[in-house]
Amino acid sequence: MNIITPTADGSNTLYNETIGEHYHSKHGALQESKHVFIDAGLKYATAEKSEISILEVGFGTGLNFILSFEYSVQNNIHLDYTSIEAFPLTTEVIYETGYSAYVSLQTWDNFISNYNEALKGEQTLSSQCKLEIPHTTLADFNTAKKFDIIYYDAFSVQHQPEMWSNEIIAHACSFLKPGGTFVTYAITGNLKRAVKACGLTIEKLPGAPGKREMLRATKM
Repeated sequence: MNIITPTADGSNTLYNETIGEHYHSKHGALQESKHVFIDAGLKYATAEKSEISILEVGFGTGLNFILSFEYSVQNNIHLDYTSIEAFPLTTEVIYETGYSAYVSLQTWDNFISNYNEALKGEQTLSSQCKLEIPHTTLADFNTAKKFDIIYYDAFSVQHQPEMWSNEIIAHACSFLKPGGTFVTYAITGNLKRAVKACGLTIEKLPGAPGKREMLRATKM
């Protein structure tokens, strides 16, 4: 059961009763997504690129995707987006988030009309964007593709510790291209050690509201 919950910046999130946690920060769903994944991830990685591939761990409500899609349209970037989701939300629940207010009508329509098919395989949403949402766990996910960015947006270590083990972090980082960027809202000693062990150089960045710091790392 998922319950729509308002956050401090006026945007909504969902509370997942099974996990016992919200999908986004209670301090602001929209501003967290923009701060962590768009500003520290996508903008940083596309400074000198016109094509970008992203692997997201945890599609959830689709907020990170639609903001990335909108940014790619506005900046003429070709976006290849793959997002793992073990427990996909229904289209009706995604509608209820109200996130259509944060992107253009065309971006939203291209997303929502292709969402269910993207759960089955790669879909072309526009001349600039492809989306695939593998219905699987990260542990069971495999692909020959390598990615420019990893958005690591799993539930927190307190509620989903298996998503932050050394083994699963190494599995995620194995899909990153040399020079690629790993970005997440979290930063712990264990996470830093796990990422470093994968050959990445870490940076501590200011966190989104409600968090002092976040992590960005680059694969050497």
